[in-house]
Amino acid sequence: MPVENSRLGGFFRHSVAERRQIVADLANLTPEQIDALSACGELDETAADRMIENVIGTMSLPVGVATNFVVDQKHYLVPFCLEESSVVAAASNMAKRCLAHGGFRSNNDAPMMIAQLQIMACSDPKAAENALHQASEELMALCNSLPSTMIRLGGGCKRIETRTIQTLSGPMVILHIVVDCRDAMGANAVNTMAELIAPRVEALTQGRVHLKILSNLAVHRLARIEATFTPEEISDDGTKENGLEVIQGILEAHHFALADPFRAATHNKGVMNAISSVGLACGQDWRAIEAGCHAYAAFGKEHYGSMTDWQRTEEGNLLGRIETPMAVGIVGGASKVHPAAQANLAILGVESAQELAGIIAASGLAQNLGALRALATKGIQAGHMKLHSRNMAVSAGAIGDEIEIIAQRLQKVDGPKTQTVVEQLLSALRTE
Repeated sequence: MPVENSRLGGFFRHSVAERRQIVADLANLTPEQIDALSACGELDETAADRMIENVIGTMSLPVGVATNFVVDQKHYLVPFCLEESSVVAAASNMAKRCLAHGGFRSNNDAPMMIAQLQIMACSDPKAAENALHQASEELMALCNSLPSTMIRLGGGCKRIETRTIQTLSGPMVILHIVVDCRDAMGANAVNTMAELIAPRVEALTQGRVHLKILSNLAVHRLARIEATFTPEEISDDGTKENGLEVIQGILEAHHFALADPFRAATHNKGVMNAISSVGLACGQDWRAIEAGCHAYAAFGKEHYGSMTDWQRTEEGNLLGRIETPMAVGIVGGASKVHPAAQANLAILGVESAQELAGIIAASGLAQNLGALRALATKGIQAGHMKLHSRNMAVSAGAIGDEIEIIAQRLQKVDGPKTQTVVEQLLSALRTE
């Protein structure tokens, strides 16, 4: 179950061990889950060797917890796994700024995935499509003949879709099988179904089935999140007047991303800073999630654009929305193999794939707002460099107490805070 309260005042001031214990107590983690986190998420070699080929070792990334998230009236502590500073802090900050209207609200699709069969050499594509639709019940029954927990729980192939496309290799009839994957991501299930029905599809169409593979453009499995931010919440000083100015700046920045793919790419990178990080922390196929999100940002549009939508309401509030494919699961895959992923899912306390999808999408919307707000006010570097200064000190060769001293001195430097400046500060410190 989710935590009772995601508002953890002064959480960042605690040591790593203290933070871990606070989260463990709130989420009722088991000793094994606590150990998985305290071991820095490292796999033993036996487990790693089972996951991929030619294993030579493992690599750790930090896991941080974003606070203040309320989705559909439930509080969540949201684990992020990434190397970039300021992301967790920004997401936590923005999540806190929409609480006057209850936090984030979700409206997610059922967990439907698509598998595609590419049918070549059909002499009459229209007749082939008709034959597939006439045999739709037979094809769905064949898909659902597999022994599967997913099917037993009410999932399975629910419908088929067809279309003919023109390509450099000639016309192709494309068959989509649309499968309810329940709480699984579903890649293995839909791929198995596609391969199972391929011979029958060839017989029906008198064509040749070539590729049989899922699509990561999961347009039937969309996560939708929205949140409302009052001017007072979004402001720098708590006043409505300042908040209205900040909202105007955010909208102008958003309109830039809507109109220009060059800006949209960076705008959406900020969204994915959160979505990919939460996906990775929870053992999801975050590359598949990224592919779907970016593809959907161009799907049915004149050009690639923003993954998010920001508007001003009649009351003067800022309304943010995100609608994007979110193929995630809480059964199978790394979420059940990697001990740290299991611990992170336990921290979230989600009970379904759809619930996880909503949280991940909410994190993307919050992080996007964090970037837009920073850009529209004091610029992205001020907050980012404040948190990144320790990394710069370490890169310059600082050790021990030198790291914090250099980080503090860097914040007092007027002008650009470059790596060269850090190296100069370190040299000066060592001559004192």
